[in-house]
Amino acid sequence: MPAIDLFRLDNKIALVSGASRGIGEAIAVGLAEQGAHVIVSSRKQEGCEAVAQAIRDNGGQATAMAAHAGDLEAIDGLFAAIQDQFGGLDILVNCGGTNPYFGPVAETPMSAFDKTLEVNFRGPFYMSEKAVAIMKERGGGTILNVASIDGISAGTFQGVYSTTKAAMISMTQAFALENGAHGIRVNALCPGLTETKFTTVFMEQEGYADTVAHLPLKKAAKPLDMVGASLLMVSDAGACMTGQTLVIDSGSLIAHGL
Repeated sequence: MPAIDLFRLDNKIALVSGASRGIGEAIAVGLAEQGAHVIVSSRKQEGCEAVAQAIRDNGGQATAMAAHAGDLEAIDGLFAAIQDQFGGLDILVNCGGTNPYFGPVAETPMSAFDKTLEVNFRGPFYMSEKAVAIMKERGGGTILNVASIDGISAGTFQGVYSTTKAAMISMTQAFALENGAHGIRVNALCPGLTETKFTTVFMEQEGYADTVAHLPLKKAAKPLDMVGASLLMVSDAGACMTGQTLVIDSGSLIAHGL
């Protein structure tokens, strides 16, 4: 197979959570451009349908299926619909995330703790369980967990968010270790500062420009900058890559997390 074709995803069924905007949307579009039929999932059907329609308008294949990333019953319904409509799943991208509290970790409201844990860790864990069960029957598959560099080096005033992303990295290794024999590869993507609606609170802070200036590459990432790494991890281009954490952060970690 020519090297360029290793990234192709023809005849693959891919589910991307958190795909109505930001990094999830960019990954969904990228997978579709490589030939996958992408199931665009997020909390609201309207947002999912907008992304799915844009993919179809560009000649790709996509279906919108809304589901709350932290609601186990909604996830059950989502996977039942996927099984019924597509007969299985080849790729899962866990990209749904939330960070309702920005402040001192020792003052975290338990309501914010519960919501962050539910969406950032419990939901992706449960989705991974459901995906593994399907993928075993198909002889393999790939899971990509979108974590964060905050899971490697905790972000200031992002204590619980950072903790859930660290858990996601550990979860990635556990699922990879136990399911490789079934042909299932599991990897994690750790974005650094990426300009999306999710990070608006940081972009509006005084000193944001100085933070970017301290990055070795002198720029924050865009959602599109996450697509190439994602394609590597879910395609045959990364056929021997599992249990790994790939950092795309404009050099933030080597600059001491600035």
